[in-house]
Amino acid sequence: MSGLSINAITKQFGDFAAVDDVSLSVPHGKFVCLLGPSGCGKTTLLRMIAGLEEPTSGAIVLDGEEITSIPTHKRNLGMVFQSLALFPHLTVGENIAYALRIRGASKEDQRKRVNDLLAMIHLNGFADRPVAKLSGGQRQRVAIARALALSPKLFLLDEPLSALDAKLREAMQVELRQLQQRLGITTVVVTHDQREAMTMADLVVVMGKGKILQAASPIEIYRKPADAFVADFIGITNLLPAETDSAGRTTVLGSAVPGIALPSGSAKATISIRPEDIHFSAPGAGSIAGTVSFVRDLGGTIETFVEASGTTIVAVATPRERPNVSVGQAIGVVLPPESCVVLQP
Repeated sequence: MSGLSINAITKQFGDFAAVDDVSLSVPHGKFVCLLGPSGCGKTTLLRMIAGLEEPTSGAIVLDGEEITSIPTHKRNLGMVFQSLALFPHLTVGENIAYALRIRGASKEDQRKRVNDLLAMIHLNGFADRPVAKLSGGQRQRVAIARALALSPKLFLLDEPLSALDAKLREAMQVELRQLQQRLGITTVVVTHDQREAMTMADLVVVMGKGKILQAASPIEIYRKPADAFVADFIGITNLLPAETDSAGRTTVLGSAVPGIALPSGSAKATISIRPEDIHFSAPGAGSIAGTVSFVRDLGGTIETFVEASGTTIVAVATPRERPNVSVGQAIGVVLPPESCVVLQP
């Protein structure tokens, strides 16, 4: 099967382009996260895939069939909304079986499908439980099971875990990803949580101002961001100004740094380097001169803040690699060239 193809989709609200000429190819069975800040267009794009918004232009193709003009209920998709939208007056089993009942499935088929789904989401024996007596995580599982009841070709989720507390949210991220892998269903999730995207996705699509800024695997997005926005939005990074001096050397914050080359013809650029890639040395050639301003021990990691030419550089180490530094100490900040990503200004 070919999966989901979004071809030059645009959505205008008056003069405002909420989604601006977006194209994306999602192979069958892959898990995709649409990631970005509020107002970037990710939810509008999801709603167009679902048929809840009509594109101004462009086409949406699912497994080789154009579905742009097909009504939502005929697109063979399952969707979990941010609010979950469970029926409070129905039991768990009745919620899951609702779509099956509407389609005219027999009671025996409904019962069997409900039991299969409850086993899949680890809620065996909950069919007769009132929805009001479920925990937040249990309600989330029921909403997922209800969306999967009709074995959809496409599974869509709009910030489904945002209402859960941090610990439960992280557990549900793993459960949702494992469930999707077992089913092999093409899945698109909207989120603003980069950790959530990195945990679950085969493909992370970073959006900004209605456009796709980068679409790649989580590790590529993290290690090779397309621009400063993506680098800063995904995890924590240090964005440092670089330029070429009169001797042709690359300097960062006024210090010559060997092994880093700016793009041909560029006198200035921005360097992105992750905190865990930074090392310290004695002040001297090949490092950036700085002064330790703060050390934060978070148990699992040690964060060291260094002031250099008016810029704060953050380095992260494990307790075993804890740097032997103290506040007020003059040190050299070493930027390994292989860990630096040079971004165009």
